[in-house]
Amino acid sequence: MDEVREIVKNVKNGTLKPVYFLFGEEPYYIDAISSYIEKNVLAEEEKGFNQMVLYGKDVTIDDIVGNAKRYPMMAERQVVIVKEAQHLSRTIEQLTDYVNNPQPTTVLVICYKYKKLDKRKKLYKAVKANGVLFESKKLYENQVSEWIRKNLQGKGYGISHKAAILLTEFLGTDLSRINNELEKLQFVLPPKSEITPADIETHIGISKDYNNFELKKAIGERNVVKATRIINYFSQNPKDNPLVLTVSLLHTFFAQLLQYHGLRDHSPKSVASTLKISPFFVNEYQTAAKNYPMKKVSAIVAHLREIDVKGKGVGANSITQADLLKELLVKIF
Repeated sequence: MDEVREIVKNVKNGTLKPVYFLFGEEPYYIDAISSYIEKNVLAEEEKGFNQMVLYGKDVTIDDIVGNAKRYPMMAERQVVIVKEAQHLSRTIEQLTDYVNNPQPTTVLVICYKYKKLDKRKKLYKAVKANGVLFESKKLYENQVSEWIRKNLQGKGYGISHKAAILLTEFLGTDLSRINNELEKLQFVLPPKSEITPADIETHIGISKDYNNFELKKAIGERNVVKATRIINYFSQNPKDNPLVLTVSLLHTFFAQLLQYHGLRDHSPKSVASTLKISPFFVNEYQTAAKNYPMKKVSAIVAHLREIDVKGKGVGANSITQADLLKELLVKIF
């Protein structure tokens, strides 16, 4: 993200602001910026007296302001980082007076995760005028594989498209979790490597052949043999392949397929944009649309909801995951 790089670049060059207010749904970038400031603004010998980490659930706004107004000891500045500041959501506006008149020798970092700051209120305007206001937005699923590619590219690695999709399908949109797995791969693979599905299977434990991504594709192609083979594998490894994840992914797929049937423009560009999917997957939807007319898709969506309820134990306490998966395939095919 360009905005993150710009903030880090300015910090690295010594162009510091007195207040950094980091907020939003995606914690990865908030942690990345605050961690960079924590590690790099002060020299190691300065941190003992001049760097403080506070936690929102343990402090008040008055505590934060009191610490921020202190003068640094034998250093040019001090750093005060407030983690988990979302616990102060009811009183966060009380920080406005300080932000309007911040201590010039203090770098105050507020980590306000999973929440938004109201643009209409005074604090938002004060931070915008006197500090850095950064909103960390959650990525859509179709954006995550590109994020993985760029993340690895910046560290001298490549990754195949299928491998990136495998990670996304297995780990979702949690960038912190994805980054942890990527670091594992970088630890075991030599620089400039092209990460493949086989690497992911070996070092992370995600099967390159038996996963929800391949199941969705097999079902879209009406490949009964392959789909049956995959659900049998799921049945034998239920902990690694929870039913709720499979049902959720298939529900999303068929809901999008329903939307596809309703489109007037079926060009790849229009389909990718409307369904918020990678252009790489458009052909899968084109194939599935031929195999599943709109009426059939509607029935499948209803079946998936029924299986989801049963999987959560409602009216089906004695039915195993294996039986539910088989029932699901029968109803789809």
